[in-house]
Amino acid sequence: MGGFERHLTWWVLACIVAGTALGYLFPGAFAALGAMEVAQVNLPVALLIWLMIIPMLLKIDFGAMGQVRRHWRGIGVTLFVNWAVKPFSMALLGWVFIRHVFAPWLPAAQIDSYVAGLILLAAAPCTAMVFVWSQLCDGDPEFTLSQVALNDLIMVVAFAPIVALLLGLSAITVPWSTLLLSVGLYIVVPVLVAVIVRRVLLARGGQARLQRLLARLGPLSLAALLLTLVLLFGFQGRQIVAQPLIIAILAVPILIQVYLNSGVSYWLNRRLGVAHCVAGPSALIGASNFFELAVATAVGVFGVHSGAALATVVGVLVEVPVMLSVVRIVNASKGWYEAKHRHPREGGDHGR
Repeated sequence: MGGFERHLTWWVLACIVAGTALGYLFPGAFAALGAMEVAQVNLPVALLIWLMIIPMLLKIDFGAMGQVRRHWRGIGVTLFVNWAVKPFSMALLGWVFIRHVFAPWLPAAQIDSYVAGLILLAAAPCTAMVFVWSQLCDGDPEFTLSQVALNDLIMVVAFAPIVALLLGLSAITVPWSTLLLSVGLYIVVPVLVAVIVRRVLLARGGQARLQRLLARLGPLSLAALLLTLVLLFGFQGRQIVAQPLIIAILAVPILIQVYLNSGVSYWLNRRLGVAHCVAGPSALIGASNFFELAVATAVGVFGVHSGAALATVVGVLVEVPVMLSVVRIVNASKGWYEAKHRHPREGGDHGR
């Protein structure tokens, strides 16, 4: 990674501060941007999320699905945590902390919306940032590619039903049309665009042409991420300044969820004898969230000024620094992890 990516945490924090300050000082301008929507989908946010997601998806070789059998234990652990543990554990944490423990300090009218935002955050496994986390912990690139590709395919069909189920259990009305529109806009269409563009580039110029395009799009993707943060925190600027306690409260279940799910993934992989180069990214994929999709869906379903949008934005706030701490834990514990199982990498050592 370049110097810019290595200091991404500080850039994220700078954009959060800048967005909050601008939103507080110029609420009218951000209200006008928030009103630019079609079918409850905010157009500026949608455009930026496309610019953020598609370059990341171009890195994914969906042909890597053939690696699923080779890494079946690590992939099985990640899928179990992503789809059978994380959304439901977050729903439970939201019920405990938002509806009960911290309810007296929260606006009653927004409690349902806060819980919905937390559920949206947990129901979308991370894709884009996984490549960064995997690289930082010396993860197996083939495993990371196959896991991300499989997660993206599952999200196409599973994200909306799981969210609808959990929101229904939370007694929140599910606007199916908007939810399905969000899935189409932020999963189906970007995946199709990325697959088509990738195939065309590989057919006409090979891997070298694809890599040249990715090198040019990389800064654009990061710039879109940072500008999205400025917009999202700008939309919530006055609420954040007026009620900083709410930000801290919403961060509690998110923090618990990240460390809980990464720990469960890491422990299960060790119990199953999975190599550390697979267990590391498995734990990180199992803990992190596709916050771009969560934010976009929250904005589309509940609006840019909703408690759900604020909850997903808090997820963005804690995502980078917390995941970097998980990377450090995974790297620091490598000796402990490998002490129990001294064996070659899962599926064979490829000399990495």
